[in-house]
Amino acid sequence: MPPHAPLSLLSVVIPARDEEESLPATLRAIADTFGRAGVPHEIVVVDDGSQDRTWAVLEELRREIPSLAPTRNASGAHGFGRAVIWGLDHSRGDAVVIMMADASDDPADAVKYWHLLAAGHDCAFGSRFVSGGRVIDYPRVKLLVNRIANLLVRIAFRLPLNDTTNAFKAYRRPVIDGCRPFLAPHFNLTVELPLKAIVRGYTYAITPISWRNRKHGVAKLKIKEMGSRYFFICAYVWLEKYFSRGDYRRK
Repeated sequence: MPPHAPLSLLSVVIPARDEEESLPATLRAIADTFGRAGVPHEIVVVDDGSQDRTWAVLEELRREIPSLAPTRNASGAHGFGRAVIWGLDHSRGDAVVIMMADASDDPADAVKYWHLLAAGHDCAFGSRFVSGGRVIDYPRVKLLVNRIANLLVRIAFRLPLNDTTNAFKAYRRPVIDGCRPFLAPHFNLTVELPLKAIVRGYTYAITPISWRNRKHGVAKLKIKEMGSRYFFICAYVWLEKYFSRGDYRRK
């Protein structure tokens, strides 16, 4: 395979629904960290049908943060996955990182992702559950469900990665395009993207990351609603892995 072209722009895609309180600190931290690290970037925040002042806050912050490029999900349907896909479709970078609006992801870890992609990896995956990783104030029930779900994914796909379900991951643009079409309209996109990338033969590096529980608002992920949806996506990609005879692997 030919060597990767040098990267020129990192697009930060952030889905946001009713995040007026969280966004100012989140976006300022990203812009400041990337600026100090010299990472060329744009911040694509997708207002996914918010009922609060999210859009007004984004318009105010746009005057303060030149790299901010807010957009509204005008697809006619909302959901975490749809908002992320909208952001991917409306971003310009030759690399993309998906981050959360609630400041749970550390921008310094996104800088590490940038360097891993620049070094030639197709994907950069973080893990909160390896040496050097950490979680702060993770709800116990969600932590238990998380570890069980990730264990099952590891076994089913024979993976070294133990944090597949975390949305905070980075990809070169050809990976995003090579994983289309996306089927997951909700939080199950967080497993569809990395699993498809792995199954389709893209390279990846794993690095320790940290996670901090939100200070404002309420979490949008509802475990009871998402269980069957996660199972569907995992089953779909599992069938591709073992029964497609390589039809969808990168050429």
